[in-house]
Amino acid sequence: MKSIMKSIDRFCAKHPRFGIPNLMLYIVIANAVVYVFSQIDRTGGYFLFNLYFNPSRILAGEVWRLITFIFIPEGSNLLFVALFLYFYYFIGSTLERTWGSGKFTIYYILGYLLLVIFGFIVWIFTGSSSLWAIDAHYLNLSMFFAFATLYPETQVLLFFIIPIKIKWLALVDAAYFLFYFLTGPFPVNFMPVVAVLNYLIFCGSDLKYLLQPLKYRVSRRSVNFRSSAHKAEKKNASGAYIRKCSVCGRTDRDYPNLEFRYCSKCDGYHCFCEDHINNHIHFKE
Repeated sequence: MKSIMKSIDRFCAKHPRFGIPNLMLYIVIANAVVYVFSQIDRTGGYFLFNLYFNPSRILAGEVWRLITFIFIPEGSNLLFVALFLYFYYFIGSTLERTWGSGKFTIYYILGYLLLVIFGFIVWIFTGSSSLWAIDAHYLNLSMFFAFATLYPETQVLLFFIIPIKIKWLALVDAAYFLFYFLTGPFPVNFMPVVAVLNYLIFCGSDLKYLLQPLKYRVSRRSVNFRSSAHKAEKKNASGAYIRKCSVCGRTDRDYPNLEFRYCSKCDGYHCFCEDHINNHIHFKE
């Protein structure tokens, strides 16, 4: 999985314009639109019926179902739908800012493709076309795993009252995944496994780091940033430039008016120009 992740990072670095900016915003808006139409539908649910994932109908020509099933909102209560959509937008947009549009787009599309492949495999082996359980629910929850792995100490207000760290909510989420896997109807109960596979590809190394004993984590991260940055500048001083952007390759010699900074979130010390200091893939050892 590490080699897959390196390939993805390399691809995103070579194609900085790849991706769909604000992808999660579009998905949330589509969910909101579908919710509104489902509430004003007077045909007994026929509107949503035509959006569900159904392999036999897809192969019969209703190809829009390949996309529309991820736009079906969770539940029918307005308050809960609004909270879920806001929450998914928050974690999705945060992941996009952390990874960049390209990497986040690949994450969501890969998770989506895994769901589609899983749905067709289930249909082939069971012959069931009523796969109403195939939706984006676990894909969106896998984003929460990724967010909790990258920002485990982030604190939120549970029920707008109780302060709790994201890492504890992630453990509850993991228990929910396990519970559905053990008690859900076969073979749809394997959907959480599909979502976790997508998460492990992108966050496996970060999760491994979090599971290490604290003393090893501290020894790995506790370094003198200012001193190391100075050493990096001194090392580059022997060349034709002092600073070079790790993303676009621009140097302070070719662009003397361009501002360069170091990123403290990357492993090691990497310099970035003002265009990429807040929009780059964090380097991991």
